[in-house]
Amino acid sequence: MFDTLIHQFWSLTFSGIALGFIYVLIAMGYTMVYGVLRMINFANSEIFMVGAFATVMVSKYVFKLSNDAIPPSSFKLFFVILCCLLASMLASALLAFLVELVAYRHLRNRTTNRIAPLISAIGIGIVISEIVRILTGARTQFSPNIIPKKALATFQGAEIRLDNTITIIAGLILFIILDRFIKYSRLGKGIRAVSMDEDSAKLMGVNLNRVISLTFIIGGLMTGAAGFFYVNVYENVKFNMGFSLGLAAFTAAVIGGIGNIRGAFFGGISLGLVEIYASAIIGTQWKPVTVFIILVLILLFKPNGIFGEAVQKTRV
Repeated sequence: MFDTLIHQFWSLTFSGIALGFIYVLIAMGYTMVYGVLRMINFANSEIFMVGAFATVMVSKYVFKLSNDAIPPSSFKLFFVILCCLLASMLASALLAFLVELVAYRHLRNRTTNRIAPLISAIGIGIVISEIVRILTGARTQFSPNIIPKKALATFQGAEIRLDNTITIIAGLILFIILDRFIKYSRLGKGIRAVSMDEDSAKLMGVNLNRVISLTFIIGGLMTGAAGFFYVNVYENVKFNMGFSLGLAAFTAAVIGGIGNIRGAFFGGISLGLVEIYASAIIGTQWKPVTVFIILVLILLFKPNGIFGEAVQKTRV
């Protein structure tokens, strides 16, 4: 049972870390919104899905790359990666902003009932998913091989692939940028002020609607980046892909302490490794079950997450 894990440990570890960074970026979408509004953005999984589709559309119809084409090289490779990444991030950020306007802002201004915006977000998520299903005929779309899956080096017999390496490095850079932005920038301080005390922040002159919209946009940017990296590692997208990945990313956020950015980082990496290791031991068909079991155990024994105290103090 453990033979695959033992013999391919380092290969599985690199793959798990790359998957973990994808979870980290999606979890940022949940964490940012929860940190400010104390509500879960249930449409975040569809925001991720739209970002992934944006990457496929740009690579196919803008750069005319086919599924069996040789990946671009040198400067063209960098340019294609940059354009696809920006397209995915901007598409998800725009959709996240629209979700905030339609599902949250109007209801937030009209009622103090927190259930109504959550139900509205679920409804919008279903609408987005169904629109994509109709447009694609519910068929899986395969992406061109943008980033070559070539080995850069070997470590303990495991290949360190270019696509996984780019995912890990870029994911780490995005996390550091977001962490520094929230901690030191003026707008980041406004986000932290609203997360601590909404009424006091308004009295101090913080534009509440602006801060909340910015929070959704930042979460959308991170989630869109996750869509780009997912496509380049796994090379396929489908209208319902957001459900399982969204559940896993939500679990990652809960593990670290939802509302805590650094907790989301820890939870995402941990879940990615556990999921890959469990797949090697009991089979890939059990991956969703593994995620659900971890979520239930965390909610039972550590409902505030590993870094739950930070959530109570600052919420972000």
